[in-house]
Amino acid sequence: MPARAAGVWLSITALARREGAAVAVRHVVIACAEALGAGAALSVAADHRPYEPLFATDGRSDELAELQTTLGEGPAIDAGQGNGPVLAPDLALPEAQVRWPEFAPMALARGVAGVFAIPVGSGAARLGVLGLYQEQPRALGRDQLDTVLLYADAAMILALDDRGGMAPSTADLVGSAFSERRAEVHQATGMISVQLGISVTDALVTLRAHAYAQAQPISQVAADVVGRRLSFAGQFTTFPQTAARGQTGAETNGNGSASPPRGPAPPRQQDQGQDPEDKDEEMEGE
Repeated sequence: MPARAAGVWLSITALARREGAAVAVRHVVIACAEALGAGAALSVAADHRPYEPLFATDGRSDELAELQTTLGEGPAIDAGQGNGPVLAPDLALPEAQVRWPEFAPMALARGVAGVFAIPVGSGAARLGVLGLYQEQPRALGRDQLDTVLLYADAAMILALDDRGGMAPSTADLVGSAFSERRAEVHQATGMISVQLGISVTDALVTLRAHAYAQAQPISQVAADVVGRRLSFAGQFTTFPQTAARGQTGAETNGNGSASPPRGPAPPRQQDQGQDPEDKDEEMEGE
């Protein structure tokens, strides 16, 4: 194990040297992906908010990490809520389809057959979840799993500052270039909160629900909100406190605003001052 740990750190520092940059958590994610021959993504949670994808080695891994956040299900979600790795070597198996009825078929449709999600943390300190996405259905060997766990430990070590606490900002963990998307999601959440007069937590639920209903990445919807191409202002009479999958309080209409949920048309009201019996007589007379 000491030799394997040394090899893990060598692979991480080698990446940083090639970039001419200080070692950061993103180097851990890249090195882990290269070691396993898979795509990888790191999702983090801050201030008791849901996990958000922060950095990925490729577009598909980024999409699948974000998809789990949007759906609220998947190996990364379960790993973040539990205390150990969640290993799903074959998403086509019945147990995977039952456990993640929406995520599993969507991942398979994107060419990913297996997902491994490893919590990144130590005791009460939790940074996030390291997800690995492979094209072929195959289980991790014992040595491979040990290697992935060492990469997860390395990510946590780099996330700790010299005082033994969490690093002060996301930029310190992955580099400022990779913090922009997360900041945009938070900014959009704040704007929706003001537009609808709801809490930030409920605003994030609304943002997710809209992204899911429109089959768009949450980061793309957030960019539209921040860029004022999409507005939720004045579109709800009541806020849907429970965002059921497949249902949303926000559909985009032709002018770029978010439309309210569709429902049955209200019953036609009778003309004021007209007696119902008189109306029946008029209909008989016709």
